[in-house]
Amino acid sequence: MSNHVAFLSIPGLRPQDVTRMPRLSQMTGMGDHASLAPSFPAVTWPVQANMLTGKLASEHGVVANGFFWRNEAKVEMWTASNEKIWAPQIWDLLHQHNPSLTSAVWFPMLSKKCGADYICMPAPIHNPDGSESLWCYTKPVELYGDLRDEYGDFPLQHFWGPMANIKATTWIADSATLAAKRYQPNFFYLYLPHLDYAAQRDGPDSDAALAALAELDEVIENLVRNFEGAYADQHLMWLVASEYVITPVDHVIYPNRLLRDAGLLSVRDEEDGEHLDVASTPVWALVDHQFSHLFVKDANPQVIQEVTKLFEGRAGIAEVLVGANRGKYGLDHQRAGEVVLVSTSNSWQAYYWWQDDARAPGFARTVDIHRKPGYDPVELHFDRATKSIPLDATLVKGSHGAPAISSNQRGVLLSSQKGMFVEQPLTDIDIAEIVLRQFGA
Repeated sequence: MSNHVAFLSIPGLRPQDVTRMPRLSQMTGMGDHASLAPSFPAVTWPVQANMLTGKLASEHGVVANGFFWRNEAKVEMWTASNEKIWAPQIWDLLHQHNPSLTSAVWFPMLSKKCGADYICMPAPIHNPDGSESLWCYTKPVELYGDLRDEYGDFPLQHFWGPMANIKATTWIADSATLAAKRYQPNFFYLYLPHLDYAAQRDGPDSDAALAALAELDEVIENLVRNFEGAYADQHLMWLVASEYVITPVDHVIYPNRLLRDAGLLSVRDEEDGEHLDVASTPVWALVDHQFSHLFVKDANPQVIQEVTKLFEGRAGIAEVLVGANRGKYGLDHQRAGEVVLVSTSNSWQAYYWWQDDARAPGFARTVDIHRKPGYDPVELHFDRATKSIPLDATLVKGSHGAPAISSNQRGVLLSSQKGMFVEQPLTDIDIAEIVLRQFGA
């Protein structure tokens, strides 16, 4: 057992990448190594919830990187708070076991208002003129002021979009060091997103993706040195997990366009183009990397049958899950779509519904993760000629989210010390128990 565990959650980390990261290899060279499979859907919010609760979406309710609230006909992407996770998380369970055990959580997306003792996550202020002011949600609330004085504002522009780079991950690691020195929490969860960018934009084996490994490795080296100083004579153990693995893609499918062609999706004309009418359309798709939730109005059985026939056997679609069949992957939850489309590993799904780019809604050409009713990795690209995000989904060269059925879709779990876990194939829902066991919980 240990009194202190630092957990690094790294999206996109593959087993073969570890050999290209000498600092990470050194830190975990004497510890446990195991294959780690993300549960479906293998995307940020559900996987982080899986790791924190030890449960699947059918129990904790996080079915995607966003939600469609049917009663309000409202789409919520990337803004939800911790109450959306319907299960106790590691910090809650540690408090139950021993109220004196403290936790810090740095940047997981559903951590706002969670039960951890110390929190930092991006929370930009949306101004009336449409602009954003840089800010972070912190606990204690005055902590962000101290972090800003020491490191400057969190560089949100480098956290996502065409300017995404190592600066955001560096700020996360540096600011975590201040918290480690000040509070010495027993459990410290850090989300280090840097490998997510180039691998999706250019492909996981691109020169840019390989260069990102070296950049992240340098951040990890500094983090380890700083944390060891912060915890001084305390026994600190490290746990490192891939959230998911990004695979090359050479195909894209557009579920909303196909629904529209079949007469099953309706849009409304607005001044800046065609907008999806989620309140009245018979069905629409909330796409998220390599899967999508299809929400069928009033769960109309005839429409569900039409939709199933429309997508079964189509190129790029591996499975069409309907009703109880969603339970195959623990996705049978009231928040899930009536139909779930699962991509093949070489394909991903784009949210586009317009047939003419001239009729695309205004936000389509901007970095706007909240108004787009689905995930848009094309935001990682930038068209210098038009100074906007292009409307070419074929630019994306890497994706994730599909079930990890082959070895190249599985990541790795590493530790700094032997005996933290059994070296056998594991899944993301095993991590909560591994962490709790270190504290005798």
